[in-house]
Amino acid sequence: MNASAFIGQDAAWREWSLALQSDRLHHAWLLAGAKGLGKGGFALAAACELVREGGAPVDPASHPDIHVLSHLPATDDEAKKKVDGKPYQTKRNITVDQIRGMIRRLSTKPTMGSRRAIVIDPADDLEKGAVNALLKALEEPPAGTFFLLIAHQPGRLLPTVRSRCRVLRFAPLGPDELAAVLRRDHPEADAALREAAVAAADGSPGLALAVVEHDLARIHALMMRILHLGDDDLRARGELADAMGARPSRDRQLAVLELARATLASQLREASPHRQAALIEAHSTLTRLSAQAPTYNFDAGLLILEIGGLLASAAMPRDAARHP
Repeated sequence: MNASAFIGQDAAWREWSLALQSDRLHHAWLLAGAKGLGKGGFALAAACELVREGGAPVDPASHPDIHVLSHLPATDDEAKKKVDGKPYQTKRNITVDQIRGMIRRLSTKPTMGSRRAIVIDPADDLEKGAVNALLKALEEPPAGTFFLLIAHQPGRLLPTVRSRCRVLRFAPLGPDELAAVLRRDHPEADAALREAAVAAADGSPGLALAVVEHDLARIHALMMRILHLGDDDLRARGELADAMGARPSRDRQLAVLELARATLASQLREASPHRQAALIEAHSTLTRLSAQAPTYNFDAGLLILEIGGLLASAAMPRDAARHP
């Protein structure tokens, strides 16, 4: 793995690689940046380099010294769906039992070499008890154990956790870098869709890919229309519901929620202080909905109408819309 695999994040990979070659590699790293910047893939690639012995290839899914802690299936039925390779719902948090189980494994030495990697994705979603349990491990890490904590919102972590980590920051990508990601991962997509995805993504390759995969260009255009012109007659919200579809998949719903959040965020830079407050309030509500969506079974029609209503609540004042 090298920097070319992470378009736009070569500086982060270079920093990690230089640290890996040093004699005193820090035991805990905080991979910080907005959701969708590729931090999860970066963490797995970094873990592979960390545990690699010689030139042997490493599979992060099966290597005994790479441990990934993320959201578990919400129920036994959802766990069966996961085993069958089907979409499944997850718990809202990474639990204290998961962290305690990981700590028990740390009482033994690494299996295949001198190092092991613990990836927590995302550390933002650790239960309070899980954070306290993790803190103890960060304070006294066993020899050869290294932590890679992924954080979409580092401010949600305790200062005592952040202070024990070396921060590796991930920056939003520029338009050319986003276009390169889309050409690499979706060469079959037409140029117009790729261009719309770049415009909608606000620097996030994960969101740009989702726009292409779920064909969300029309939905983004409707969101922008509501934000600029409002939706007093509810017509745009009706069009949003049509564009969403009658039975959208859970992944499509999550992608639309993330798109709405990014669309609101993209307006902040040029907004007046009064409108910024409305944008932030709508964004906060969407963030809460996004956290609930993987667990709760929302009605898709009501969800898209709720999204449209939140966008309308943050719409540009009419005078400003007429006179940009």
